[in-house]
Order: sequence, then structure tokens, then C-alpha cells
Amino acid sequence: MPTPKSKPHSRGLLLIAAFKLLKGIALIAVGIGALRLLHRDVAGMVDHWVNAFRVDPHNRYIIWLLAKLSNVNDRKLEELSIGTFFYAAVFLTEGTGLALKKRWAEYFTIVTTGSFLPLEIYEIVRHATTAKAVALVINIAVLVYLIWELRRYRPAK
Repeated sequence: MPTPKSKPHSRGLLLIAAFKLLKGIALIAVGIGALRLLHRDVAGMVDHWVNAFRVDPHNRYIIWLLAKLSNVNDRKLEELSIGTFFYAAVFLTEGTGLALKKRWAEYFTIVTTGSFLPLEIYEIVRHATTAKAVALVINIAVLVYLIWELRRYRPAK
């Protein structure tokens, strides 16, 4: 009677786990940063840093950034922080589960990554950028790899 294939911890899964954990930690930092900006003049703070770093205040990107930040209020900052903490929890759950070799984490990552693909495609169709295209390609590669891993190491019946 053949023995069922045991599933080794592949480098690909470890790489995906590390990537997810890194994204989760980065989102926690963004969420904390958004909370620290509550009750402050965000555009004024950016203007201060533009002057401190001697960046050209007439640069079109700086003007665009200041225009966007002038519309940021406490409610938007709270919503941003809640959203980033939620996504951080999802990424940390995926990364931890994959690092611990949990099969449920592979399924969970497939479902969550796959559920964002239509939104990513919509965003690219709406306004294509290199960063959006790279993110889409990475997420499709993660999805294909995880499906391949699950099919490769099916549990014995």
C-alpha cells in the first residue's frame, strides 16, 4: 500500500507567507500613522516637511498631494485606519497560517486573493499604472501557485 505524499514546506509557501506578513505589518504602521494624524492639519504637516526637506513647493506632485490632503478630515482618517487594520488582520492571518503549514491558510489565501482580482482588473481598466499591473501579476502568480500546491499535495482518501 503506497504511503500518502507528505507535504514539505516549500520555499514558495514561505515566500508568500513572508510577503503577507510584511504587508500586514506595513498596514499596521499605516493605520497607526493615520490615527496619529487625527485632530491635526494634515496638509499643514506635509507643507512643513516639504519646507524642511527643501522640496520645490511648486512641483506638480507636491501641489497634487497638498490638494488631496486638504480634503482629509478626521472621519476619513478613522475610516482609513479601520480599513488598514482590517486588511492587516487578513494578511497576518494568511501569513501566519501559511508559515505554520496550515492547509486552511492555503484555501483562505486563495479565496481572499481571488476575491480581489475583479477589483484590481477594474482599477487597471479605469486607470492603468505599472504598479497596478505588477500587483495584479503578483496576485495571479500567488493564486496559481497556491492552487498548484493544493492539487499537488491532496490528502489521501
